[in-house]
Amino acid sequence: MKAYTLKPVAKNILIALSTSVFLSSQVVAQQAEVIEITGSRIPRSELTATSPVFTISDIQLETDQAITVEDIVKKLPQAAAGANSTGATVGDSLGSSTIDLRGLGQNRTLVLVNGSRVVPFSFRNAVDVNSIPAGLIKRVEVLTGGAAAVYGADAVAGVVNFILDDKYEGFEASAGYEMPNGGGETFNVDATMGANIDDGKGNITAYLGYSKREKLLAGERDFTANGPSVVAGTGGNFTDVSSGRMFAFSDSGTLTDSPQTLDITPDLYLMQPLERLTANVFFNYTPFDNSVAVYGRAMFTQVRVNGAGSTGQSPVVVNEQITIASDNPFLSSSIRDLLTFDANGAAQVAVQKNLGFGLQETRTVRDTLQFQVGFKGDLTDFIGWDVYGQYGRTDGTAKVYNNGISSNFQNIANTRNIFGPTDLSDLSTPLIHSNRERVQSVINLNISGDSGDVFELPAGPIGFSVGYEYRDESGVQTPGSALINGSAYGLGGISAIDSGFDTKEWYGEVLVPVLRDLPFIKELSIEGAYRYSNYSNIDSANTDKLGLSWAVNEDLRLRATRQTAIRAPNLGEFAGPEVALSLALFDPNSASFISRLGGRFDGDPCLDGRGDSAQCERLGAAAPGTTFDTSQAIYTFGGNDMIQPEKSTTTSFGIVYTPDIIEGLDITVDYYDIEITDAISQIQPIAALTSCYIDNPVAGNPLCGAVLRDPSTGLINQTLVNDFNLAVLSQSGFDVGVRYALGDISENIQDFQVSYQGNIVDAQDRQNNATVESLDCKGTFGTSCTGDFASIVQADYRHRAWVDFSVDAVNVQIGWRMIGRVDAALNDSVSIGSLNYIDLAATYKFADTYEVTFGIDNLFDKQPPIPESGGNFFGTVSDYDVIGRTVGVTFRFRP
Repeated sequence: MKAYTLKPVAKNILIALSTSVFLSSQVVAQQAEVIEITGSRIPRSELTATSPVFTISDIQLETDQAITVEDIVKKLPQAAAGANSTGATVGDSLGSSTIDLRGLGQNRTLVLVNGSRVVPFSFRNAVDVNSIPAGLIKRVEVLTGGAAAVYGADAVAGVVNFILDDKYEGFEASAGYEMPNGGGETFNVDATMGANIDDGKGNITAYLGYSKREKLLAGERDFTANGPSVVAGTGGNFTDVSSGRMFAFSDSGTLTDSPQTLDITPDLYLMQPLERLTANVFFNYTPFDNSVAVYGRAMFTQVRVNGAGSTGQSPVVVNEQITIASDNPFLSSSIRDLLTFDANGAAQVAVQKNLGFGLQETRTVRDTLQFQVGFKGDLTDFIGWDVYGQYGRTDGTAKVYNNGISSNFQNIANTRNIFGPTDLSDLSTPLIHSNRERVQSVINLNISGDSGDVFELPAGPIGFSVGYEYRDESGVQTPGSALINGSAYGLGGISAIDSGFDTKEWYGEVLVPVLRDLPFIKELSIEGAYRYSNYSNIDSANTDKLGLSWAVNEDLRLRATRQTAIRAPNLGEFAGPEVALSLALFDPNSASFISRLGGRFDGDPCLDGRGDSAQCERLGAAAPGTTFDTSQAIYTFGGNDMIQPEKSTTTSFGIVYTPDIIEGLDITVDYYDIEITDAISQIQPIAALTSCYIDNPVAGNPLCGAVLRDPSTGLINQTLVNDFNLAVLSQSGFDVGVRYALGDISENIQDFQVSYQGNIVDAQDRQNNATVESLDCKGTFGTSCTGDFASIVQADYRHRAWVDFSVDAVNVQIGWRMIGRVDAALNDSVSIGSLNYIDLAATYKFADTYEVTFGIDNLFDKQPPIPESGGNFFGTVSDYDVIGRTVGVTFRFRP
């Protein structure tokens, strides 16, 4: 296909857009290359891109020693934490690593590989980026803002497109080792090989990789001591129900009248151990010149990870009333004297006892497989076609260890010695958590090119792209019987799912060059896009895009876009069953509290005096000071078959400034405004209670209905955290990029370059319902401003800045990452100050074929901040580095 070519523009502009301050390019192109840019299907120069797309190059990836995609994402100022390696979080993550652009939710970020979708692992459409081979990535293109008119649903917050090197020629191998200060070591080895075939008519590329991450326990970091997780000891606490007499055994077996507890925090995972095997094959072949080409890929990844599933990581603690017989052979005289036996020789005893199984953990094995086969060719010299079919499947099996069947304890109460730290480990048995299958099938036909066969406007030909896409999404989850019927210790929080839907979409784009080579108009073009989507589970929808690109001269370019996006309810949102957990898991004052779930519930305002008395009385709350046992209440969450799609509008304005009078200086500034209406999310109990009883204590506040009370006691008996359509989520701000290449500044220091990429949030609001006021979420942390358990920090400023230079054969990079100050979303008296991380890396090449990279992340070993309240991770929050200083070295061989 003969692609149209735009006239050359200043080389500095080309650098600014093609690198977008991340790419440390050493070659400056003299003419714009015509390629496909993320955010559009029209082949074009990056010079004409109307949406801001920044690129991370393979050079930067090697400098960062990226072993997993998570290593890449965590340094992006536009990305929040998502699920990650340090998120041994109760819930659906199951050891995954996800991307969350703008902190708007991992389900609103679309992940692509070479321009096509990656199969999700979850029912909420999140992609486990552990399945993408970091060692094969040629570059990463990040588009922040809606792109549904181009790619379909899910591209609300933006798109991350991983461009893999699928036409490699030669051989390359590398081995790397990362060493935090005690625990969490990571080893990686990979090899890439490729060869041209049939005199260059085709290519086959293969990649093999293996990585292993060791566990990091909380006890290996001092800051975790501030977040103890206390449970009953292995000796047990016992209360004679009739007399109320309490006695206990210490872990050494000593009888005492004081309750015995155990802090399990030191043994909790701070970083989940992971083992990953990746194998990929790519091919392309054109049998004859200028004929149809065939291409495709096969990608396989197996991830084995240990962490916490819906059962949490707490040990099994019995908390129940049992019957002890007077002839129990294990009753000593001192114990017998403390019990009250009835006429039948039976005593009722309340028992709290850690059974000594060890901490529960969920071990997940997840296989991700994706095939793609496509054909492409030319219709004319200026128009080409491309059609592909794609099948992706993720199979996961999760097992819970150190649990058992709860009915067994009463059965052995009079046949085994339960008094004191006796060995009951034989009662433990591995349980199936769930078997999961997630399938995605895609068929896409695209025709693109320009009008050069027929006509050209004075400023050039009209570019276009039209196409059709069919997607089929399905998922099946089968829980283990013990978790679904509640026979395991604790509530499982897992249910069966078997659902699916399909989408049929028509789309089109057009790029019109309007003016060219006029005073104050070096180039002016407009573009438009439209997509019609027909969903099987909801009504059809339309999305569109309108963009403008104006090169004033060789120094200055202006760009603007306005686009709408839609996100159809995913499988979890419209088909997920309601699941119940104990509210005690979310209560910091409960012995069952799981620190990773902090920030969702902080008590009943009507009982602790914070609530409006009239509102408490109106809704039948118990009197202040009433004791509330949260283990008697449930926290329910799940899908909603009445849910409707959410819609968004993204507007952006940007400038690209490359002044000729300052050689090597590139500046990009883009303003964005994203507004999501009918946003699909959840309201956590802390937000509903605060709105209902403190901030807006009026009759008819709809958020009051998210927390139910027992009419006989006035105590909370259920919190509803199901998915539903909120009113509005919105965010606006600036993305700023600066690169200044000074060149050689001395005889010993060459190629000196300063780079900066920052995100400044101007405003961020969340309106849970049209009848209540919006929450100001700018510069906050806490679950009240997010429906995503993983990303709870909404910082109003983040940046990454770095300096590159060479000293003889050594390339050096010094980086500075910053997360700005944040306040608790519902209590601005609690805050986290800004945090800065310094990273250092150096690469040395020798003997033409060898390269070694040495790096230190978090050079000064900054510890994570620990707020007074609102944390979710040992008192801190998971957006921050909890690992500490990490030293890494990578050896690379290129013969």
